[in-house]
Amino acid sequence: MGHGPAVKLGKDNASAYKTRLGVQMFIFYTLFYAGFMLINTVKPSLMEMTIGGVNLAIIYGLGLIFFAFVLAYPLAYAMAFKAGKHVGDCAVEPLEHPAE
Repeated sequence: MGHGPAVKLGKDNASAYKTRLGVQMFIFYTLFYAGFMLINTVKPSLMEMTIGGVNLAIIYGLGLIFFAFVLAYPLAYAMAFKAGKHVGDCAVEPLEHPAE
C-alpha cells in the first residue's frame, strides 16, 4: 500500500511576507540573546546580582525561553492572517482517499 502526500499543497502567496517577518523576528531574538552572551562575556559578575531572591542569570535565561514563546504566537498569527486563514484552522485541504 503506497502512501502519497497527506495534503494537497498549493502556491503560497504569502511566502515573501512570511520569510521577511521570520527573519526580522529572528534578528530581534538574536539581539536579545546576544545581550545575554555579552553580559556573560564582558562582566559575568553581573549575572550574580540577586533580584527577588533569584540571580540575574536565571531570570535572563528563563526570559529568553519565555520571549521565544511570546514571539512565536504573534508570528504564527501574522502568517496565518496574511495567508487568509484563522489561527487553529487547517492551512491545507485534505486529500480525498478512495474507499478501501
